[in-house]
Amino acid sequence: MSEKVILTGDRPTGRLHIGHYVGSLRRRVELQNSGEYKNIFVMIADAQALTDNAHEPEKVRQNIVEVALDYLACGIDPEKTNILIQSQIPELTELTFYYMNLVTVARVQRNPTVKAEIQLRNFEVGIPVGFFTYPISQASDITAFKATTVPVGEDQEPMIEQTREIVRKFNSVYGETLVEPEIMLPEDESCLRLPGTDGGAKMSKSLGNCIYLASDSDEIKKKVMSMFTDPGHLKVEDPGKVEGNTVFQYLDAFSNDDFFAEYCPDYRNLDEMKDHYRRGGLGDVKVKKFLNNVLQETLKPIRERRHEFEKDIPYIYEVLKKGTEVSREVAASTLHEVKDAMKINYFDDRALIEEQAERYGNNPVGAANA
Repeated sequence: MSEKVILTGDRPTGRLHIGHYVGSLRRRVELQNSGEYKNIFVMIADAQALTDNAHEPEKVRQNIVEVALDYLACGIDPEKTNILIQSQIPELTELTFYYMNLVTVARVQRNPTVKAEIQLRNFEVGIPVGFFTYPISQASDITAFKATTVPVGEDQEPMIEQTREIVRKFNSVYGETLVEPEIMLPEDESCLRLPGTDGGAKMSKSLGNCIYLASDSDEIKKKVMSMFTDPGHLKVEDPGKVEGNTVFQYLDAFSNDDFFAEYCPDYRNLDEMKDHYRRGGLGDVKVKKFLNNVLQETLKPIRERRHEFEKDIPYIYEVLKKGTEVSREVAASTLHEVKDAMKINYFDDRALIEEQAERYGNNPVGAANA
């Protein structure tokens, strides 16, 4: 069985928020510290971010360090994990170019994630080619590092399946070369997709419905106390709905029994609080105050570590440079194997040179120097 390797990452289009934390970052740190993986690669996908931000390069450029700071603050350890910048590894672009020949336009158009993203960005008429083909680029990222495991949200399942198709197609045409990855979904269903604080399906900086990992305590409290709950729960004594209630969705993702013992001893656990809310007699303010305490305790150490890392930005770039250099060596090795398999390794193929020399009646290669 092949050694286990992880690839995951984020687009640097803004600071990371608590949706990123429960959806992926928290799990990445656990996996990093598990000792089960030979290599872990965490990619800052700036090249992919430019596919729909080509006219805002400074936005992407400035957010490289923001994302790196969030990674380190959450516990990503550069001694155990390679943090890399996508655009600084040109081998990824070359692999993408070769994989494009194995995928049809119709197949990319059928990808549900691509269709949803095109609609979200109003690209129906003028979709950039780079954005349209990003499932192929993502396949390049995954296979370049021979990732066996890709931790992502469920919305990315079609992307991973497309990578698996490309791997199978390449291996069937050129011989067993690439590794077929497996998807790793969040273990906790409540973490699959955390809604915005306004109850919207997605957190978005433009919508102002995010709580960032770097948010200060006042900002966190303000966001929590203005959160969407059950619109039918007008009075404390009214029965309330837990399902679809943003506050309880956040508690599902962040709370545990220890938080209740510390901040809300009226209840032993979240199930008891939910039951009371459903019966009536539990006000939204009390629930929100509890959530605020939970988030404050969770995010305070992350915020404090971030402030420490902010004191030495040159160190952050050194971490990124080192992680990128190590990662590029791996990607270059994979590219070499791919070109060998595709028979486009002309200068390295001694047998080819000798065969062509013999075909044209030349002296054996090297004979002239004998």
